Amino acid sequence: MTHEAPRKRADARRNEQTLLDAAAAAFVAAGVDAPVRDIAARAGVGVGTIYRHFPTRADLIVAVYRHQVEACAAAGPDLLAGTASPHAALAAWIDLFVDFLVTKHGLAAALRSDDTTFDTLHAYFIDRLLPVCASLLSAAVTAGEARPDVEPFALMYAVGNLCIGAGRDPRYDARHMAQLLVAGLHPPPPPAA
Repeated sequence: MTHEAPRKRADARRNEQTLLDAAAAAFVAAGVDAPVRDIAARAGVGVGTIYRHFPTRADLIVAVYRHQVEACAAAGPDLLAGTASPHAALAAWIDLFVDFLVTKHGLAAALRSDDTTFDTLHAYFIDRLLPVCASLLSAAVTAGEARPDVEPFALMYAVGNLCIGAGRDPRYDARHMAQLLVAGLHPPPPPAA
């Protein structure tokens, strides 16, 4: 019997992961107001299963948002350990951060709503992602691959602002603009003697 309980907990975690991934995909396709029946179909479950895990739409939105923040946060150390240079790890992480930001169709409106469920999300976002950005940026500075005068919050804020127009005009590519910003983090060459 002791084996069954952990297996069920693992199954429950996988089921919740499947629901969150399906909801995230539905939110990308149709925004946070995507019909629950579409999310259920993507997850291969009934609508009741979603409501059992997430009684309100706000609960589901918060869970998806937190799940994606955690994935972005977890990627930082992995990229730093597995990428050729700290600057390359930072650039790869900024790409993930851009993906996170540009796929939040309708989330900004939800966050501005009167629903108190969303009150702590912005602080959660900053608390989880700012240290990751700081660690990557610090490693790049230490390696001589980034300017020392850039603050992690300012970098994240700048990337966020570059992502505001994403999806509004096909001529605008937020990822490309963020890549240019990250390329500009390289320190200037030493003055010619």
